[in-house]
Amino acid sequence: MSYKKVYLKPGKEESLKRFHPWVFSGAIARIEGEPYEGEVVDVYTSGKEFIACGHYQVGSITVRVLSFKQETIDRDFWIRRLRVAKDLRVSLQLIGNPQNNTYRLVHGEGDNLPGLIIDVYDRTAVMQAHSAGMHLNRKDIADALSEVMGETIRNIYYKSETTLPFKADLLERENGFIKGSDDGNIAMENGLKFHVDWLKGQKTGFFVDQRDNRSLLERYAKGRNVLNMFCYTGGFSFYAMRGGAVSVHSVDSSAKAIDLTNENVSLNFPGDTRHKAYVEDAFKYLDRMGDQYDLIILDPPAFAKHRDALRNALRGYTKLNAKAFEKIRPGGILFTFSCSQVVSKENFRNAVFTAAAQSRRSVRILHQLTQPGDHPVNIYHPEGEYLKGLVLYVE
Repeated sequence: MSYKKVYLKPGKEESLKRFHPWVFSGAIARIEGEPYEGEVVDVYTSGKEFIACGHYQVGSITVRVLSFKQETIDRDFWIRRLRVAKDLRVSLQLIGNPQNNTYRLVHGEGDNLPGLIIDVYDRTAVMQAHSAGMHLNRKDIADALSEVMGETIRNIYYKSETTLPFKADLLERENGFIKGSDDGNIAMENGLKFHVDWLKGQKTGFFVDQRDNRSLLERYAKGRNVLNMFCYTGGFSFYAMRGGAVSVHSVDSSAKAIDLTNENVSLNFPGDTRHKAYVEDAFKYLDRMGDQYDLIILDPPAFAKHRDALRNALRGYTKLNAKAFEKIRPGGILFTFSCSQVVSKENFRNAVFTAAAQSRRSVRILHQLTQPGDHPVNIYHPEGEYLKGLVLYVE
């Protein structure tokens, strides 16, 4: 199939030769024809040599590369890519595991499908488009998903109202079921159950990316008093309870998040008095809490969505961690995270280092954490490594 052509400026093909999946607007010399938002285009060097094809979109990232081969982007293409993604999750023992029916099936550039996220919760797949092209192809992708996953997936919920480029003139942005319906929203992760609010919750309804880090926390929880800040749906809280924590306190500024946390704790530990939850601003709670905790989790929402906010974000991470260092008991353990893509590992570690120095506590790094295997990082797209975490021992 012949697609409209995008020609690059001389020398601007170097990143594509290194298989980086983005073409920036500044690299483009001219476009043949007028592609619409989300249309597939072929990309050529200034010497008219084919180099890639991908989804066109107005903006800084003009083409998101789907393939470095000249091929037709059709149903067979989506089936092939989804099969590769499924095989990876099978090798990670996430599919077919009786203790776990929650995982990310497609992680954008990490699965060579830039602009597409698919999370699976039991028999429901939640599909999210971050580009115009994936939005336009959503029904073909859903059909391919049904073929690849078979009876494993009964329902496909499309949740892209807030993630699509707002300037693009796209129709049918509304969230809703492409296939099936809501037949229950309880999923399982490592033997623990939780409610998933894919209709109105953040992201696709649950933060699947902390699964391995929650398991690690469980190993440290025995005999400790645990504070889970920015708890959202309480994932770290119920892992801490299973790990034998003496007490677990969950804090979030959202009343809805606290309701979900309480529901999830009750689902796994009905009537357990070790857990209490508070609707409160994080900094206010840290100010007034005293020194009752010897295990603290800081997992805030992204402090920086873009580079312009980086400096303020780093100040925020320093301030937040300084409060935790000030209040945590001697011998305490701090799990601290950043999910801001524009904050590098070095940036984040420096912010935490500054906080530790301000507290004048002796601090040691026990673990350096990242996202799990079902959130793979394309080796040619290091920007995909967004989750950073440290586990610290505080004397």
